[in-house]
Amino acid sequence: MSREGLALSMPYQQAIEVSRLLEQHHLIGVDMKAVVYEGPRQVSTKDVPDAKIERPTDVLVRVTTTNICGSDLHMYEGRTSFEVGRTFGHENMGEVIEVGSGVEKVRVGDRVVLPFNISCGFCKNCERGLTNYCLTTQPDPSFAGAAYGFADMGSYGGGQAELLRVPFGDHNALRLGEDAEEKENDYVMLSDIFPTGYHATEMAGVIPGDSVVIAGAGPVGLMAALSATIKGAAKVMVVDRHPDRLALAEQIGAIAIDDSKVDPVQAVLDETMGLGADRGCECVGYQAHDPQGNEDTAATLNMLINSVRFTGRIGTVGVFVPQDPGGKDDLARQGKAAIDFGTHWFKGQTMGNGQAPVKRYNRQLRDLIAAGKATPSWIVSHEISLDQAADAYKNFDARSKGWTKVLIKPGMSTEKKAN
Repeated sequence: MSREGLALSMPYQQAIEVSRLLEQHHLIGVDMKAVVYEGPRQVSTKDVPDAKIERPTDVLVRVTTTNICGSDLHMYEGRTSFEVGRTFGHENMGEVIEVGSGVEKVRVGDRVVLPFNISCGFCKNCERGLTNYCLTTQPDPSFAGAAYGFADMGSYGGGQAELLRVPFGDHNALRLGEDAEEKENDYVMLSDIFPTGYHATEMAGVIPGDSVVIAGAGPVGLMAALSATIKGAAKVMVVDRHPDRLALAEQIGAIAIDDSKVDPVQAVLDETMGLGADRGCECVGYQAHDPQGNEDTAATLNMLINSVRFTGRIGTVGVFVPQDPGGKDDLARQGKAAIDFGTHWFKGQTMGNGQAPVKRYNRQLRDLIAAGKATPSWIVSHEISLDQAADAYKNFDARSKGWTKVLIKPGMSTEKKAN
């Protein structure tokens, strides 16, 4: 990015301010650092070409926090079509340092958080609130929506980098208030996992007084537990087998069920007078494992079908894919799962599925954080620099003890140790 380019692309005074911001963060005239995918279970931090304004409606953001997500691990493990050389990162927030000539609302200096869904705001699906299935940013009808740094969701760069180009900036950038820096670790969760966990409870139909069982105590499952609590659920049960993650669920009043020690279906029945939970949330996805460590695509779905009551509802936000070449059997490789559909039908249950339309919820959830009614950062275990990303991916992928949620701070000194 050059001074000349800035001068030509915006009014003089605005160019001066942007130049100052870029100089402050050492981003003029050099490539930016980014986390680059090198192949299965291999990432490195490299210099790559700067992200830049490409269209008049774009916004350029200096990334201040970007998270490692559980869904990044599908790509990290080589279980998707994610291309070598691309950058990960769909949970992003930062400071606006440049805006395109067609941007009306967002201003240089704004602190913003970015939905992982990239959407236009004006296509048929966006007008219906289905920004997770935008027809403009993902014009191929065989794929579902667009996202930063994600397989089969467009060629958009990821945010595990110093800079990020944001298409349709006025629509996609959610502006934050004066507490943006103070509560940064809370607000960054609005990019994906908090709205995704909330969406699971919406599809499950959680209302005050409900009993809710959640499959998975990873970041999304914990956000579903928080969301169910915010909605007034009387009893929230979280099923997992990692003690550190179950302990986080207990910190917000949820009941921890360790499926390596007890039958989770029976445990739920015992907690609900034999009736089963009113609602269920699937927050694991297609790489679910049984307690013995065997991969079973249908494991969490069947647990929920059998532990949710007659006429209950299930919301599935864990990632499932149309095909999985790395699947453990022919059914899994075809993107299919042997679910107990007969039981599901017999019990009159309903199930909602799919990625979350983040913009449907992020503004309201932002205001809960601002008011001190929600503190999703309680799950954060590590804050690291870009140069520490490779080690962090290894630990997060291995579910190493204590590695529950990793936040990458591109501006952090490389000498600072991960906490």
